[in-house]
Parts: sequence; structure tokens; C-alpha cells
Amino acid sequence: MKVIIIGCGRVGEQLARLLVEGDHQVAIIDYDSNALARLGPNFKGQRITGVGFDRDILIKAGIEQADAFAAASSSDNVNIIAARIAHNIFHVPRVVARLFDPKRAEIYRRLGMLTISSTTWGAERLREMLTSAEFDPIISFGSGEVSLVNIDIPSHLVGRMVKDLTVSNEISIVSITRKGAAFIPTLGSQFKEGDIIQVAILASALERFKSLLGLKEGG
Repeated sequence: MKVIIIGCGRVGEQLARLLVEGDHQVAIIDYDSNALARLGPNFKGQRITGVGFDRDILIKAGIEQADAFAAASSSDNVNIIAARIAHNIFHVPRVVARLFDPKRAEIYRRLGMLTISSTTWGAERLREMLTSAEFDPIISFGSGEVSLVNIDIPSHLVGRMVKDLTVSNEISIVSITRKGAAFIPTLGSQFKEGDIIQVAILASALERFKSLLGLKEGG
């Protein structure tokens, strides 16, 4: 896959490295040549010094053949402009813009553009870690609206079924790890001692899930 990245800050740099490690073809653009230099001499991608929404720079980076485009600079305005050019003019199949302003991110998401608000995502993760110490977060999706967590099944839930911890559109048991092996359960699967469950939870349903975890035998 050919991917173009705008911005070689901490996020852009790390994204570029991860994509190159995954054998993707990467071109990263930044107006600061020193930022690009941090990638080091062994970076296999293409480095281009210039403004991320300049048409000639984008063409030089190969945007006409790009499969994906990530706007990850430190400026919301630059990211919005670059992402709209990639999406509307060059018709790149997959475009994602990082925005610091959650309100802007939501507006552009409603217009059909993929966005991630690092401010909202970070706040959601901090909230999870501060208020839900009993959970082991694996990953969050979107801007933190949905999280995947690891939970050691409480002893009072041994013998209960997956359906007892499932709420449509809010809480879903994705898998159960039992004796080191994971499997996808059905609603009728029973929890056993030592099980670790992987649960997808809507952020707004976190308190409800805590309540479900407090189910008592025969309750």
C-alpha cells in the first residue's frame, strides 16, 4: 500500500516507521528538513521537504497513486486543508486527519471525513486509567468512544454466561482466553475459573458494565 503522511512530528514519525516496518510504501512531507532528518539514514521511505497542501509537493510524493493519506501535522488548519485536497481533488481512497479541536473533528466526521481528535482520545484514555483501575485497556477506537479491555473473570461470575455481560450496541464479549488459548464465545458460553475476557465497551456504558460485573450468584 502506498501511504502519504503530512507532518513529521512525534505522531507522523512513528506512523511512518510502523508503516515502513509493515512493508508499505511511504512518503512523508514536512516543511522542516530537520524533522525529516530524525527518521535517520536507514529509513526506507521517501522524505520530501515542503508544505503539505502544496499541489506540486503532493504530486511529487505520488498522491495520484496513493492508497491512503494521513494528515498528522501540528496544525489543525493544515491537516484539514491537506485532507480535503487528498479526498476531494485527488480522490485518495482512505484519508485520515488528526485534529486537536474535538469540535472540528466531529464536524468533519459528520461530513464523511475520517478524523481522530488526539485531545478527546487522550482524555478518554486518562479517564479510563484513573477511574477503572480494575480494567486492563488494550486499545481504544475512534476518539475513545469504544475501548477493548482485558478482565480477569471474577469468581462470583464463574458459571454465568456471556449473555449476562452483554448489552446490545454497548457491551460485547469479543473473546475468552482460557488456559492460554483464546476463542470466540457464543451468548451461551459459560465463564470458568481463570478465564480472561476481552470486552468491547462503549465509553458511555462503562458504569453499566461495572454494575454487571457486580452480579451475584442467583441474582
